[in-house]
Amino acid sequence: MSRTDTPLWQLDATSLAMKIRDGTISAKEAVSAHVARMHAVNPQLNAVVEDLSGPALARADALDAARARGEAVGPLHGVPITIKINVDQAGHATSNGLPVLKDAIAQDDAPVVRNLCNAGAVVIGRTNTPEFSFRAETDNPLFGLTRNPWGDHVSAGGSSGGAGSAVMAGIGALGHGNDIGGSLRFPAAANGAVTVKPGMGRVPAWNPSQKAERGMLAQAMSVQGVLTRTAADQALALPCLFTPDPRDPYHVPMPYYGPALEGQIRVACVTDTFEFPLHPEVATALARARAALADAGYVIEETEAPLLREAAQTGYRALMGEVAQLMGPDIEAHGSPVLKAIFAEYFRQFPPFEGAEQLKAMAQRTHYARAWSLFLERYPLVLTPFLPHPFFAPNRDAEGPEGVRDALGGAYYSFAMNFLGLPAGNLPAHLADLPQGPQPIGVQIVGRRWREDLIVDAMAAIEARLGGVSEQLWERMAQV
Repeated sequence: MSRTDTPLWQLDATSLAMKIRDGTISAKEAVSAHVARMHAVNPQLNAVVEDLSGPALARADALDAARARGEAVGPLHGVPITIKINVDQAGHATSNGLPVLKDAIAQDDAPVVRNLCNAGAVVIGRTNTPEFSFRAETDNPLFGLTRNPWGDHVSAGGSSGGAGSAVMAGIGALGHGNDIGGSLRFPAAANGAVTVKPGMGRVPAWNPSQKAERGMLAQAMSVQGVLTRTAADQALALPCLFTPDPRDPYHVPMPYYGPALEGQIRVACVTDTFEFPLHPEVATALARARAALADAGYVIEETEAPLLREAAQTGYRALMGEVAQLMGPDIEAHGSPVLKAIFAEYFRQFPPFEGAEQLKAMAQRTHYARAWSLFLERYPLVLTPFLPHPFFAPNRDAEGPEGVRDALGGAYYSFAMNFLGLPAGNLPAHLADLPQGPQPIGVQIVGRRWREDLIVDAMAAIEARLGGVSEQLWERMAQV
């Protein structure tokens, strides 16, 4: 029996790692508790689509034996985690939600998997993603729909929806995911998780199984990260993710912690949602986050974000230009009718740049990044909405033009940050009691380049004053 009054699956990664390190519990106990939780709730959620409980328990035994021999333990020693099915994990299929890749077995670990495992983490399962990992929803013909633990009235988000659903339900203390336009932050907003989309180059990335290099924008915009239930767990995990790997020649080997800033930190608060109305519940979340930061000693100033909408529109159209050329044939050959219809609508609402237009858009990226670099000199942090409205219902993006517009069209504060290469964190700041059911409302905090630590510190300050939403979620799940 474990020596704690709280079920081990409810503890965050920081608490689990500390208890394993000091001998209060064993890695086997921690992993066993999360495996039992996975088996209890995953049949309803379909968040984990490959159960690795057998190898996980064996690894936990080996980690406990190593600790007993006096060997050094890593920062994540014995912590149960999940890995998204679109990155390579040796011996497992990198299916990316596609039936045609269901038997594409990886021969080696991707850098992010290697770094997490080298830090002592234990992989208990692999989590779901949409086809090609390119939707704000998590559904595919291979594994089906992932459900949100808050209920069927709200999507689990995408593309790391399996990771977001799992971690909030208590399946693993960390859920690996990735983000090219919002794929960490959409599930965080949907499920009430905490995440940081690291800045460009922070986490080494590469899939050993890939047949060709990704497009330049995909390389620049896509990043690896984790979904957690607390800001402290981001501070624990991110330094592990940042460990260099020579297979990514563009990785930036900078430490997690940057130099302390002098005086009180200015935070720009921006609320413009452009042609999309700001929902009252989102306004409430922003006001609560702003008040919490002010109470923590941050200086909050209302202002406008430079060139935000223009950067977002240009960036997403450029990404669509690259996708149309490099992924288009595969989408046509292997995508489901649903996915093809969604992409047709992406291309209609964000017309892909071509030829010289595409080259000019990619060059213009520096213009936008420079404007933000100057903006962040005055404001090291920027508090923004993530979506202009509460999260949408399942498969909203498959409901034609209005569905795509509702799910993705207004997410300017999401994909602009990928185009700019800036770090951005999301956390819940309000639990809305909507007619269709309760759901968390997240806010976003953007930070200076290379300063994920400042974002996490601000999220921790908000969390300390507002709390998280995990306990309310677990109470709700227990009643269903």
